[in-house]
Amino acid sequence: MERKQSPETICIQGGWQPKNGEPRILPIYQSTTFKYETSEQMGRLFDLEENGYFYTRLANPTNDAVADKICKLEGGVAAMLTSSGQAANMYAILNICSAGDHVVSAATIYGGTSNLFTVTLKRFGIQCTLVDPDAPEEELEKAFKPNTKAVFGETIANPALVVLDIEKFARLAHSHQVPLIIDNTFATPINCRPFAWGADIVTHSTTKYMDGHAMTVGGCIVDSGSFDWESCPDKFPGLTTPDDSYHGITYTKKFGKAAYITKATAQLMRDMGSIQAPQNAFLLNIGLETLHLRVPRHCENALAVARYLKSRDDVAWVNYPGLEGDKYYELAQKYMPKGTCGVISFGLKGGRAAAAVFMDKLKLAAIVTHVADARTCVLHPASHTHRQLSDEQLVEAGVDPSLIRLSVGIENVDDIIADLDQALA
Repeated sequence: MERKQSPETICIQGGWQPKNGEPRILPIYQSTTFKYETSEQMGRLFDLEENGYFYTRLANPTNDAVADKICKLEGGVAAMLTSSGQAANMYAILNICSAGDHVVSAATIYGGTSNLFTVTLKRFGIQCTLVDPDAPEEELEKAFKPNTKAVFGETIANPALVVLDIEKFARLAHSHQVPLIIDNTFATPINCRPFAWGADIVTHSTTKYMDGHAMTVGGCIVDSGSFDWESCPDKFPGLTTPDDSYHGITYTKKFGKAAYITKATAQLMRDMGSIQAPQNAFLLNIGLETLHLRVPRHCENALAVARYLKSRDDVAWVNYPGLEGDKYYELAQKYMPKGTCGVISFGLKGGRAAAAVFMDKLKLAAIVTHVADARTCVLHPASHTHRQLSDEQLVEAGVDPSLIRLSVGIENVDDIIADLDQALA
């Protein structure tokens, strides 16, 4: 039996496996198209009868190598890169949902994803019920409908930092014969592998820690291969009945455990085209090579900063699931014993107005619409990422209107704290 490689080794060696005389470093296949000798060969690719590359919108060798690395890190069977994390979450839902279907989602998710589910997908005829992730199972049961096709949540919510009880949500999803989709962006597979706790599909905004340098926007979908679509074929006809656009192929019968990702590529990417550029995939791969080194440093720095903020009289509250005494500390210890993430949320006693003044005084930390890269940065979600929500909707999403989202970088932690200290002073 072949020994499984550790995440550290996969970060460095996974994905691209050069053959004799090939480049040691992952090449950038910067080409829209690929040449074949005969018309018949090309035809077999279009019929999904053979594996191969013919047009980058559907597949590209650079992208596939990076997707394979992320797939191995998560412990899945197949993965697909997308142009952004938003595209990943959209495709993850649209791959199994159509007009008339329903999704159950934790309310405390990223504002952009919440808007995607409750506004944009609603226009597609897909309904979404947002639920309190901390509610007991009997309460959450009430959100399910006969047309529910998926359950969605984030390992660590952005920016509320709610830790999802993955096992609880997996039990609920599976009792209704639907998959659990987990956005694992903040924890990364270095700190949490949701498949081990019952999740079926994992998504990422690779823009965040995976890239780690604020260079490239991207996303990824990984399938565990564990959900049995054939056990409830009437729920998922797109996977279990013939696809007329591919001469009647039935994905579950032809591709087995790779059915979900094959359909997402062959149908959704073909028709919608949110492909990640090969150049971006190359840069993402460079970030992945140090993911296992950066994530522990982010967590170490963030814990020190959280303890500092907790000690200050002018700080009203601090949320950080890695902090002793935090509401989600015990859940974090269960699912992420090695650390959570580098993001902290906190509020000042001066409220929303004080937050703006504080942020304007920062020198090392930058105000940017970003999070989870090597540099310390800060954002006021109520004024920026979540500004489309009312104060009532903000609270429902777990975002206090005074909340400051601080993404702690991998600089020297004493310098980070000194910057916060002078700004608060």
